[in-house]
Amino acid sequence: MAIEVEELYRRYGPMVKRRCLRLLGNEAAAVDAMHDVFVELLRAEHRLDDRAPSSLLYTMATHVCLNRLRSRKRKPESADEALLLEIAAMGDHEGQLLAARILDRLFAREPESTRVIATLYLVDRMTHQEVADEVGMSVSGVRKRLRTLMSRAQEGASV
Repeated sequence: MAIEVEELYRRYGPMVKRRCLRLLGNEAAAVDAMHDVFVELLRAEHRLDDRAPSSLLYTMATHVCLNRLRSRKRKPESADEALLLEIAAMGDHEGQLLAARILDRLFAREPESTRVIATLYLVDRMTHQEVADEVGMSVSGVRKRLRTLMSRAQEGASV
C-alpha cells in the first residue's frame, strides 16, 4: 500500500517537528529537518507501507537530525559549538554498544510503537498525556505498555 505523504504531513508533521526540535534545539533548524524528513518520504513512498507511520517518521526524523548534528561536528559554526559537540560525542562506546544490544533484545518482543512510547517517555521526558497524544493512544494504554516493558526489563535483569 502506497503512503499518502500529504496526509501524513498534516497528521504527523507536528510530531516530527517536535522530535527535530528536541534533537537540534533550534526552531529554524527543526523546521528545515522536518521538511527534509517528508522529502525523503516522498522519494521512497512507493517502497514503503503505512502500517506504522508514526514509528517510521519518528525514526526518519531522528536519522535526519543525527546526520545534521554529525555534519555540524565536521563543520561547526563556532568554536563554542565545536567544543559542545566534542563533549557530547565523548562517552563509553563499549557501554553504549552493550546497552544497544540489551535494548534490541528487550524490544524484539514488543510492537514498534512500544519503542516509540518508551523513547518519548524515558528519553524525551514527555508526560503520559503527551505520549498518548503523540501516538494516538489513551493514557492508560501508554501506562500499561510502559509497565509491561519495565516488568520484562526487570525479569531479564534478574535472570
